[in-house]
Amino acid sequence: MHGDGDGWATTPDGVRHWGKHGAAGLLLRAPLEDGSAAILLQHRAAWSHQGGTWALPGGARDSHETTIHAAVREAHEETGIDVGAVRVRTERVTACVAGGWTYTTVVADSEKTLAVVPNGESTELRWVPESEVARMPLHPGFADAWPSLRATEVRVLLDTANVLGSRPDGWWRDRVGATRHLLGELALVLPRTIELPDGGFGWLPRVEAVLEGRARSAGHGDERIPVHAAFGSGDDELARLADRDGVLTMVVTADRGLRARLPDSVLALSPSTVLSWLD
Repeated sequence: MHGDGDGWATTPDGVRHWGKHGAAGLLLRAPLEDGSAAILLQHRAAWSHQGGTWALPGGARDSHETTIHAAVREAHEETGIDVGAVRVRTERVTACVAGGWTYTTVVADSEKTLAVVPNGESTELRWVPESEVARMPLHPGFADAWPSLRATEVRVLLDTANVLGSRPDGWWRDRVGATRHLLGELALVLPRTIELPDGGFGWLPRVEAVLEGRARSAGHGDERIPVHAAFGSGDDELARLADRDGVLTMVVTADRGLRARLPDSVLALSPSTVLSWLD
């Protein structure tokens, strides 16, 4: 069924862009077996605009739609993905031309690579490892946008005691149970794409939790939340773990003393940011 957005928008200099009200596409990430990210790409049918190239599933936005709704709808129509498994994180306008036409990339992820069924607009659908996307023959618009959309894998260390202490929910009455509950909640919202302070994106397949004192007995068997037991100071263990070259590391803590001990390359993330993921 065609919507009222299907058709060409023409800029004042005569260049045509698909979508009378603009267009939107879905950048969907999912973890591979090793935890690294893959992107769902569409090999565009030869008859389509820029046919033969690889791009994100997407298309024209109808006048009544938000860009998020348009991107998810178009992706479902073109790939058959289960939209209930798609977790939208944010959106970015990745093209804007004279006359007001825009293309919006909706950034989302899923817990696993989803089954796909191509329609007539695709010759193939493929989950492509993120590290290999740039080597594909990409649609020119997507190729221009890809450097700003690509995610860096991020290592996140959780100052578990500090995060627990930031919520006055009675955690001190059952520290072990509260710790176990927090880690279970976090596991359910991973993996995920996050926005970085520099405006880029990070891919977060897991969160490493540091436990100290009685909380060490909480235990947690989910591979998305590896646990480090600190048999001395939790801050000492966090500072030690954070001192690793070559990996973008973030430490979740509001402890100023710990933040001062971290290497300059390590980013501090507030507990409120991580707790907001649970809402």
